[in-house]
Amino acid sequence: MKIGVIGSGEVGQTLGAAFLTEGHDVMLGTRNPEKDTVQAWKKKNPKGQTGTFEATAQFGELLILCVAGKVAESAVKQAGVAHFSGKVVIDTTNPIDGPPPENGVLKFFTAQNSSLMEKIQEIIPDARVVKAFNSVGNAAMYKPQLSGGVPTMFICGNDAAAKATVAGILTDFGWETEDMGVAAAARAIEPLCMLWCIPGFLHNSWRHAFKLLKP
Repeated sequence: MKIGVIGSGEVGQTLGAAFLTEGHDVMLGTRNPEKDTVQAWKKKNPKGQTGTFEATAQFGELLILCVAGKVAESAVKQAGVAHFSGKVVIDTTNPIDGPPPENGVLKFFTAQNSSLMEKIQEIIPDARVVKAFNSVGNAAMYKPQLSGGVPTMFICGNDAAAKATVAGILTDFGWETEDMGVAAAARAIEPLCMLWCIPGFLHNSWRHAFKLLKP
């Protein structure tokens, strides 16, 4: 597939490189294609392309939103709402607010009965948005090697076929998938970011992931 990665931070660069490794065509989208970190990624991944948010959204058959949560809505609009229409969009964002964490606990700008994913889906109503990759650090997003076995990625979205596509990607990336239902489930999935980050902020421990145990 042609993969458009909207966001050139650590998450975007990690997932972009992972999709290249899996044999896909990738464009890394950024507000400034000449930025040093973007050029360094391009040098390290010569088969990858770089472009603006709009060019990346046009390029991708499947899109991944990897920007900071506070600029997610503006990034989508900058990329062009029409370019998301009909496409599977993997939403990796978290609604992290500006103030620093207290006792290791991040602050969110969403309320308990809302989620950033739902806001994004409202902006791009014709897109098939799936929440994924928001509950783990970028270092473990691709082929995680953890002593507890294969970790669980919790996903949600309103389109069953889109979730099946994302589940297939997650399997290729070394994860098992747990489908939590429709987009409203992001109200529970997004706060997993808070929980995942606490050991990091308190104990500088960042190499872990969640695992759902079943009978």
